[in-house]
Amino acid sequence: MNEIKLIPARRVESEFFDHNSRFIATAGPAFSVNEAQRFFSCIKNKYPDADHHVPAFLIGHGESVIAHCSDDGEPSGTAGRPALAVLQGSGLGDIAVVVTRYFGGTKLGTGGLVRAYSDSVRQVLDIMPQAKKVATTVLMFVVPYTLFERSQLLVNNHCGVTIDQIFGSDVTLTVRIISEYLDSFKRRLIDLANGNIEFIVIEERKNTIMPLRNNHNG
Repeated sequence: MNEIKLIPARRVESEFFDHNSRFIATAGPAFSVNEAQRFFSCIKNKYPDADHHVPAFLIGHGESVIAHCSDDGEPSGTAGRPALAVLQGSGLGDIAVVVTRYFGGTKLGTGGLVRAYSDSVRQVLDIMPQAKKVATTVLMFVVPYTLFERSQLLVNNHCGVTIDQIFGSDVTLTVRIISEYLDSFKRRLIDLANGNIEFIVIEERKNTIMPLRNNHNG
């Protein structure tokens, strides 16, 4: 089985105040440098009057990861690097974060800034639901009502999700299955239906966000 590559399940935001400065951390999935840059632009447009927008991202996992950060006008090494260091220690990949700061009139000093930006990223990661990045296949197939519940159980047992179900003379199901489990799923369903089943491949996707089951942050 391939190593699970953990990523953000969705975009989340948190904020806190330090000596009247407001820090807003926004984090979410990004599968390319271009996606991360669009993410940064979106946050800047959301908070156009902020004093700083400190970005950091990790694209990919392991040895192939692309990392980037910027202090965006804060003293060198006090903002982007601490934010990136927290990301690198999180075990997550394909993640972008922006820490937006509204200056509150009191200078925090070098140590204070490092702590504030580090804490901002830690805080947003604490509330972020995690997912796994996997290759998936979307299948459509038809089953009789007598096999509907058992086919749904097979989907769940293969870490799949049901996208659509249409009830007519039979039940037409559209499901997303992790590609690694696709052959096993099809064999089990064919056995269940005594061979009387056909599959139509609707979509194949390399990068799919599949939320982790029983995620306490979900």
